[in-house]
Amino acid sequence: MGLIFDDNAAFISKLKRGDEKAFADLVDIYNSKLCLYANSLLNDIPLSEDIVQNLFIKIWEKRDGLREDLSLKNYLYKSVYNASINQYKKTQALTTLEQKYVEGLNRIVEKKDEDTLDKLKLKVKQAIENLPPKCKEVFILSKKDGLTNIEISEYLDISVSTIERHITIAFTKIRAEVGSKTEFILSLIIS
Repeated sequence: MGLIFDDNAAFISKLKRGDEKAFADLVDIYNSKLCLYANSLLNDIPLSEDIVQNLFIKIWEKRDGLREDLSLKNYLYKSVYNASINQYKKTQALTTLEQKYVEGLNRIVEKKDEDTLDKLKLKVKQAIENLPPKCKEVFILSKKDGLTNIEISEYLDISVSTIERHITIAFTKIRAEVGSKTEFILSLIIS
C-alpha cells in the first residue's frame, strides 16, 4: 500500500483514533488515483471527483467502524467502483425516463399545440413550486434526481414511510392543481 501503510492494522488504528495526519496521508496518496479510476468508469471528471470526495468523507465520518483487518486499498477501489456503477445506473434510468417523456409528449401534442404544452409544463412546474417545502424537496429528490426512498431517507434523516407520505401528498396536490390532461404527463415523468 505504500510506505506509510506497511502496517495496515496500525494505520487503520490511527484513523479510528481520529489522526488527521493519517487521514491526510490517505487522501494525498489515493485521491488522484481514485479519481482517475472513477473517471475511467464514468467518463465524467467532476462526477468522479465528487464520488471520491464523498468516499473520503464517509471514511472519516465512519472511521470508528473500520475493521483493522480491512485491506484499505481494496476497500477504496471497491467503494469507488460501487459508487460509480450506482451513478451509471441512475444516469441510464434518467436517460430512459427522458426518452419515454419525449415519446409521450410527441403522442399527445402536435406541433400546433406547442403553446398549450408550454402552458402545461409551466402549470406542472408551478404546482411543484407550490408544494410544502419538505414535500417539494422529497418529490424533487425522488422524481428529478432519481434517488430511491431509502437513499432519500438516509439523506434527509427521516423514515421511509414519511418519504412515501410526502410523495403521495405531492402527487395529490399536483393533480389537483394541474388537472386531468397532466395525469398522462406525470405518469411519463415518474414511470
